[in-house]
Amino acid sequence: MVVADQAIVVVGTENNRSKSMDGKLLSAINDYNLKPRQALLPSTARPRLTEKQLPIIDLTNNTILENIFRQRVYHTTDTNANKLLQTPMRDSNISGPVLRQAHYRTANYLTLSILSEVIGVESFSVDHVQGTKAEGWRIRDEGKTTIVALMRGGEPMAFGISDAMPSAMFVHAREAEELKDHHLAGQKTVILVDSVINAGKSASEFIQHIRETFAGIRIVVVAGVANAQCVRKGDFAEMMRSDLDLYLVTLRFSENSYTGTKGVDTGNRLFNTTHLA
Repeated sequence: MVVADQAIVVVGTENNRSKSMDGKLLSAINDYNLKPRQALLPSTARPRLTEKQLPIIDLTNNTILENIFRQRVYHTTDTNANKLLQTPMRDSNISGPVLRQAHYRTANYLTLSILSEVIGVESFSVDHVQGTKAEGWRIRDEGKTTIVALMRGGEPMAFGISDAMPSAMFVHAREAEELKDHHLAGQKTVILVDSVINAGKSASEFIQHIRETFAGIRIVVVAGVANAQCVRKGDFAEMMRSDLDLYLVTLRFSENSYTGTKGVDTGNRLFNTTHLA
């Protein structure tokens, strides 16, 4: 199921629109905390309600059009590859090195199949086995990319990305403040990697930290699984709506809001520390 993250009410001229819609809109806004905007077609049409209740959006604005039509959320939820890759990650009987390898393979797959499309690729010259030069390919600006493993759960997936982008910088960080300016200065892309995104709190803290100094750098958040609500409401969702250089890549979305604790926490399963929980 595809769910829109923004509601836009198309408002026409008064003699061609419903007379009862204002009341229904106001009820939806008040009763369900709906936050729609209105597009006036034609632009001379009289707005519905007040601009505070129903802000006006200009659909001819290039920034708004880019935000609407440019895809920035990617997943493989309904694919056969997803079914195969997610199985060992969801199996509670699998932990330790086998589970870390499953996370590694997943991230490597996401890099080759999706990150290569999000970031793009570039050609370079390689030495051919026949003694001539040949054309090779790599992720664009690979040498100006920083991969950040959000510790500790994001490390195995981050290694899977690093394997596909061997020239990229690799950084471990538990807190956003551990990501320093020298990790990002001169870089084109930063990839934040975590095993699971629930509300997106950790990712939001890193994004905010990065944007305080590096407004133009591309940020790609990569996860094994993301709760579907993270792109619908909350700080992370708002960042996804407003930041055109922010992307989310995940193996799958889940409607399940369950957060693993103690023995079933992904980090504990990855590193065989369930007995310490």
